Amino acid sequence: MLRVTLATRLALIAIVALFAISLVITTVFYLTSVREGEFTRPSPKRLSAIAELVERSAPDMRRLILDAVSSPQFAVRLDAVGVTPEPRPGSQDTHAQLRDVYANALPGREVSVAPAPAASNGRRFPRLGRVMSNAVELRIALHTGETLVVEASTRLPLTRLGLPVGLGAGLIGTIIGLLALLVMQRETRPLARLAAAVDRVDLSADPPPLPEARRSAPEIRAVIAAFNRLQARLGEMMRARMTLVGGIAHDVRTFATRLRLRVDKIPDAAEQQRAIADIDDMIRLLDDALLSSRVGAGQLSQEMVDFAPVVTAEVDDRCGQGSRVDVAIDEAAKGAIVLGDRLALRRIAANIIDNALKYGHAAHVRITLDRASVVLTVDDEGAGIPPLRRQAMLEPFNRLETSRNRATGGAGLGLAVVRSLVEAHDGTIEITEAPGGGTRVRVGLPVFRPD
Repeated sequence: MLRVTLATRLALIAIVALFAISLVITTVFYLTSVREGEFTRPSPKRLSAIAELVERSAPDMRRLILDAVSSPQFAVRLDAVGVTPEPRPGSQDTHAQLRDVYANALPGREVSVAPAPAASNGRRFPRLGRVMSNAVELRIALHTGETLVVEASTRLPLTRLGLPVGLGAGLIGTIIGLLALLVMQRETRPLARLAAAVDRVDLSADPPPLPEARRSAPEIRAVIAAFNRLQARLGEMMRARMTLVGGIAHDVRTFATRLRLRVDKIPDAAEQQRAIADIDDMIRLLDDALLSSRVGAGQLSQEMVDFAPVVTAEVDDRCGQGSRVDVAIDEAAKGAIVLGDRLALRRIAANIIDNALKYGHAAHVRITLDRASVVLTVDDEGAGIPPLRRQAMLEPFNRLETSRNRATGGAGLGLAVVRSLVEAHDGTIEITEAPGGGTRVRVGLPVFRPD
């Protein structure tokens, strides 16, 4: 879709408005001239009256009559006695209809119409003047034997340079319009820079520099100032949230450690194991929430991590616990480096594998290289996830089993944490169907390549 900037839109509005005004003025001018009957050509009635007046006047008075009826756009003269009107080449085809109109108004007189041989009011641009004057020459044979010659042109006034009157005003208006466009561009430029600054907002870092708006319009300065205040409030909220989450995590861990020591004194071994599992789940849930908060605040570390050994270590841990998990690493994927947080990358692999083991009874892990990304694929042997629910499973506290009973599933944070961690590493995640009918989770992470 074509994107039109504010300055361009304002310029288009101004251009359309000027065009509309010019069109109205031109239309009024044409209508007025047509009503008067003499816009580009003299009226047949006027020529008939002049011809009859010349014929009736005394020879010594004809010069005064011709001077009286002549004007810069309507030059009238008499040719010598005996000169008959001869049509100019091409006039029979070009001006035949116009000649018939004048001939009907001048009965008994021979009439010819042809383009005017010369003239223009302009001294420096004669050709432009002739084109714009639309001049014609009419030759009328009078009953006195003389030829009345009329050179008529449009009533378009020209300057001494041969340019239309008003062209200078138009040029000045164009220059003013261009200057106005430059001013609009200058005024709206801070808005474009503000939009770019909003796209660069990172609450974990220092606020991005905003455009200087000291000379801009008050509305633009108000928008920039409001964004500055909003940015400061968001930063304060993020710091307060991290402080709160960190304090809660510290205190809950302390309470969980104390509770874990007390659980050891439960005499029933089965109840003791269930209590320990609940405490471990609580600590894991707390870790997931804290890790998600770190992602939102941009507090993940950046280091070069060999991704394959990180995944292999997680697989080996599950194998040591007797879980059905295996791993296959393509030769091209060995040694693939990912720039990111090592703990976060371990949590990505651990959460996906644990989900596959918990709901799909097995985890088949594979690491491949796809162009500039290292791809982690985990297939399970479960019932799979319906296509309409796959995207929802990546949202926090979403489970296939809709009851909140912890005995039938986790808290619904596992894949949501994975998604946030993957996106923090500029990666992608998708849930599809495994070849065996279970669920496939595919994660792609960009490979670090030094410039």
